[in-house]
Amino acid sequence: MKAKTRNLAFLLGFLAVALVLAGVVSYFADPNPDGLDHATLEGCQVVRTANGEELRGSCIAQNAREHNLASSPLAGYSISGDSGTTGLAGVIGVAVTVVLAGGLFWVLRKRPGKSAE
Repeated sequence: MKAKTRNLAFLLGFLAVALVLAGVVSYFADPNPDGLDHATLEGCQVVRTANGEELRGSCIAQNAREHNLASSPLAGYSISGDSGTTGLAGVIGVAVTVVLAGGLFWVLRKRPGKSAE
């Protein structure tokens, strides 16, 4: 098998695995990951009030603010906040990353017959 064919097969296989992971496996991920959230809530207690949740105590999370891009189309690993679109958002993310990276590699590629001086 030629090197070009092998490289293409590898890239297509890589793309297929990335799309399956993003589109299918992402539905099995925990919707409430607790690593960073748990660490920032140390020292506080979350209390439900008539106005929603309130933090009592002293913790890093009290300084948290909404991100400027929180209302963007793919914020929160979903499409427009719909938790049922996690896989589709992942597939879109993979596609955008592949297109951007592929374009960058194409622009920066070593062209035949040109020497790097």
